[in-house]
Amino acid sequence: MDFHDVVLRGDSPLSIAQRELIAAYVSGLNNCHFCLNAHTVYAEDFGIGEDVIGPLLSNPDSAPVDEAMRPILAYVRKLTLEPGNITEADVQAILDAGWSDQAVADANKSAALFNFMNRVILGMGVDDFDDFYGRRLAAVRKKPMEERVAANETALNTQHYRNYGKQLGIIKD
Repeated sequence: MDFHDVVLRGDSPLSIAQRELIAAYVSGLNNCHFCLNAHTVYAEDFGIGEDVIGPLLSNPDSAPVDEAMRPILAYVRKLTLEPGNITEADVQAILDAGWSDQAVADANKSAALFNFMNRVILGMGVDDFDDFYGRRLAAVRKKPMEERVAANETALNTQHYRNYGKQLGIIKD
């Protein structure tokens, strides 16, 4: 859970929203509905529009995402579905879009974390809690977008996931 906080809430050129978008996207690609549902809530809670993740999974080329995110999302898609085919050109496309080496590393860690977590969740048969996350998503969508975007700064470097692990009883302090 500490690694979740570093990857998803630590300092990064990628906003919390962008990293949560990666988490949801990778989880959708892996058909891990639990993580897809959870991280769709988080992505939207930090400012990703409600019309992004579904279309991104259906047709990444026409999904309404920021142009600078397209090469990152193409990279994490390839890293998830065909990791042995990643090339220098995939990384260069991210750099050419104006991102730093750190952004590439952070996108990589976000994708790697959720490829790992998806397999843990799917392998353990965790229920997708669709009704629970549906209710949470409905509540998130009632919040003003400005408040959601501002949370990218206020939640930076928090221990959200560590605290969640304590709640679940998987972390003893």
